[in-house]
Amino acid sequence: MSPSLERDLKSDPPCHPRACAIQSCLTKNGFNQEKCEKLVDALYDCCQAFYNRNGESAITASCPKASLLKMKLEQRRNT
Repeated sequence: MSPSLERDLKSDPPCHPRACAIQSCLTKNGFNQEKCEKLVDALYDCCQAFYNRNGESAITASCPKASLLKMKLEQRRNT
């Protein structure tokens, strides 16, 4: 696991720095999500690691519920 992922998992709430990075990117780029896709992927990676570590019933405000995250990851793989 990368040091930045480990750090973001330990933030309060977990993965919050990655969610904030998306908000900043969207604001800076006129809410054009295409310009922030790598940051969305980074958040989803953090959220997946969070659920792997804490179980699918765990909760953090920075991540979608585990079931929704699975669906989002599947959609991104099929795009």
